[in-house]
Amino acid sequence: MNKKEYTQINETLYTEVLANGLKVYLLPKPGFHKTYGLFTTNYGSIDNHFGYKNESLHQVPDGIAHFLEHKMFEKEEGDVFQVFGQQGASANAFTSFTRTSYLFSATEKIKENLETLLDFVQEPYFTKETVEKEKGIIGQEIQMYDDDPNWRQFFGMLHNLYPNHPVGIDIAGTVESIAEITAEDLYLCYQTFYHPSNMTLFIVGNIDVEETMQWISANQAQKTFAPIRQIERVFPADSYDSIERFNQLKMAVTRKKTIVGIKGLQQNLPSDAKEKMIFRSALHLLFQMLLGNTSANFLRLYNEEVIDDTFGFEFNLDRAFHFADFSTDTENPDQFEKEIQTILLNYRNDPEVNETNLALLKKKTLGKYFQSLNSLEHIANQFTQDLFGEYTLFDMPEIIQSLTLADLYQAAERFIVPEAFSRFDVVPNV
Repeated sequence: MNKKEYTQINETLYTEVLANGLKVYLLPKPGFHKTYGLFTTNYGSIDNHFGYKNESLHQVPDGIAHFLEHKMFEKEEGDVFQVFGQQGASANAFTSFTRTSYLFSATEKIKENLETLLDFVQEPYFTKETVEKEKGIIGQEIQMYDDDPNWRQFFGMLHNLYPNHPVGIDIAGTVESIAEITAEDLYLCYQTFYHPSNMTLFIVGNIDVEETMQWISANQAQKTFAPIRQIERVFPADSYDSIERFNQLKMAVTRKKTIVGIKGLQQNLPSDAKEKMIFRSALHLLFQMLLGNTSANFLRLYNEEVIDDTFGFEFNLDRAFHFADFSTDTENPDQFEKEIQTILLNYRNDPEVNETNLALLKKKTLGKYFQSLNSLEHIANQFTQDLFGEYTLFDMPEIIQSLTLADLYQAAERFIVPEAFSRFDVVPNV
């Protein structure tokens, strides 16, 4: 096992790559009662066009990664949730654009629950009958989200930015797309993306590292897997030209909702893993200085009733895409769009973007970061999202402390350009 000590946060991370390619991360937390296990495949909703290197490609229906996640819990002998419950554990799963994760949390029977996690994810069971039954269940879930104006606003913005890219499609797909899914499709995706070499296992809690690794190694040694092969994923060409600048949707809302998005191009990203973390953190801090809830810009827009307390923003950087979005409920969506663009495009001249404010914001950010490490659930859920090559969630203090105004400007130059903007509104249907 490799051992890496993070002295600043008093954490030690153990890593090992097994013979089948599975990447294992163990984080002992003495004194904590709960243990979390997270089994993640590098496979999400955007991975619908793929194949192995030098072989023919496959295109599968939208929403299949999420559909597959649902089906993994159902086995011939029953529901896996019941097994975890009998062992005193709670279990869950979630699918994002680029990952699918299965997890358990427990205070006892850690070995049994860990083996259950590994076994059920590595033993698929799909039949025509169970697949057809699941279509109705997921169809109802999709329709529920279709009635959520915030959800529709977010994906409306994404579709504006990525009209030809699968990130612009709801993670669950559509009622029409999931109707096309077959058991054969599920097995194809499973066999491609659920190979151990495309997966990570992260365990955090009051564990004995050597003993836990022995449990994992023994479990995996009993199983036979196909040879490791290189997966190819196909995405459309990336440019600003395809962006749809404005769209709107009428829904049963009482007040207009608007969101301004900014699309980043993959070719403008740094290639180095650490530089990507710097890029992401730099934009997070820049947006906080420009539009955080204590900034002069925020207070002015709030007092002028351009925004209200629903205002928020986020920046997402993931495999195959990155974007930012700024949203609010407002009666002045045109003014909101103009103000957001003006503030962001003039970041170099904003008086609040200065060394003093950067130093204060870095301290505040680090304070929140250190506080978050008290939550094992946060660590477990965040770890695979913050995995950039050899750099992990635990490298963040060093990254944040190293940031300079020059880093913020450099990141903004790569990302904030007039051609990258789009807007989507949800308006009352009266």
